[in-house]
Amino acid sequence: MTLRPMLAAVLLSVSLGASAQSPVTNARVAPSQVQPNTDAALDERLARDWGLQPEEWARYRQLMQGPLGVYSPNLDPLTALGIEARTDEERRRYAELQVQAEARRVGKTLAYQRAYDAAWQRLFPGQPRVSLPGAKAQGAGNTGSGRLAVFVKADCAPCAQRVQQLQAAGTAFDLYMVGSRQDDARIRQWATQAGIDPARVRARTITLNHDAGRWLSLGLSGDLPAVVRELNGQWQRQ
Repeated sequence: MTLRPMLAAVLLSVSLGASAQSPVTNARVAPSQVQPNTDAALDERLARDWGLQPEEWARYRQLMQGPLGVYSPNLDPLTALGIEARTDEERRRYAELQVQAEARRVGKTLAYQRAYDAAWQRLFPGQPRVSLPGAKAQGAGNTGSGRLAVFVKADCAPCAQRVQQLQAAGTAFDLYMVGSRQDDARIRQWATQAGIDPARVRARTITLNHDAGRWLSLGLSGDLPAVVRELNGQWQRQ
């Protein structure tokens, strides 16, 4: 007779224990619920950093998962979207965004170069300074060699004419295409239309290069084409 009350008490205790634990179990958040929210927030921030809308960033990621990403895995978002632009308006928008981004990057680099130069002068006065990578046009002409750097752009008849004059004179020079968007085919097409001799390119008396912000970094005024040479550490138009 005494077993029934004891059995009932045990069953009640087990039932209450299970009920007390159930809120804790229900309060757990599955990792799969957190990850999508985190990824979405990161994508939104990255899109904002590049001046893009979330849907544009999503398209960039989609493009980089296709052939474009295979052939050019290191393309930045603006270049990738510009290359794969669906309209002239899109292409113009991405080109302008990239120019603005490049101008900001070069401005920051030059500002830090000035601070670096000042620090070097304080700490090691009289000793030769070292320029930071990206602070000046790398390879845009060779100091003391007399080699020229020629900056051109697409749809610029005077640019093609100036290049033809230099080539006819037998001048060695490094050509930099402003606004090439890192597209090798774009430079080659421009060189072909401008009449640049492929033999001189193979011999490297003429080199074809992406501008990659070099023209802005020189800080020179005036329109393109620009033929410049480094003299005593300063770039000057010729």
